[in-house]
Amino acid sequence: MKSGSKYYPLYAHLQAQAEDEVTLTFGEIERLLGTRLPESAREKRAWWSNRSQGAVQAQAWMGAGYHQAALDLAAEQVTFRKPTAVYHVRREGDTVVWDGDLIKVLRYHMGLTQAEMAELLGMRQQTISEWETGAYLPKRATSKYLTLIAEQAGFKYE
Repeated sequence: MKSGSKYYPLYAHLQAQAEDEVTLTFGEIERLLGTRLPESAREKRAWWSNRSQGAVQAQAWMGAGYHQAALDLAAEQVTFRKPTAVYHVRREGDTVVWDGDLIKVLRYHMGLTQAEMAELLGMRQQTISEWETGAYLPKRATSKYLTLIAEQAGFKYE
């Protein structure tokens, strides 16, 4: 992240943190930035998404080694979390059970948006969103495919 960027102070603040999880209010972020967040940050969850492209604000927290992990628009609060090095999975027989959190961290690990992940898997973006929010889980065949993709991407789990 370039030091002249509007979001550099957020990047520098997060980079200086020792904790694996940091929660900030929008007001605290605005004090760091020295300016008000755009209205879209208060109204749209997408503004806080962990996008590797096209979002200067996301480059601030992702460049500092964090991902946005929880967002409460009503309370104007966001939690950033450092990705775990090795994720623990549940298995049914020899098949990894891919829940919403595990799918989300795999997608973050790969630096993909939900749309990009959907394209890779040959499905709709809405399906990825529904998995990540826990609306339902992938079927057994898709779970095996996710496991293969994870291994190819160097995603560590046990």
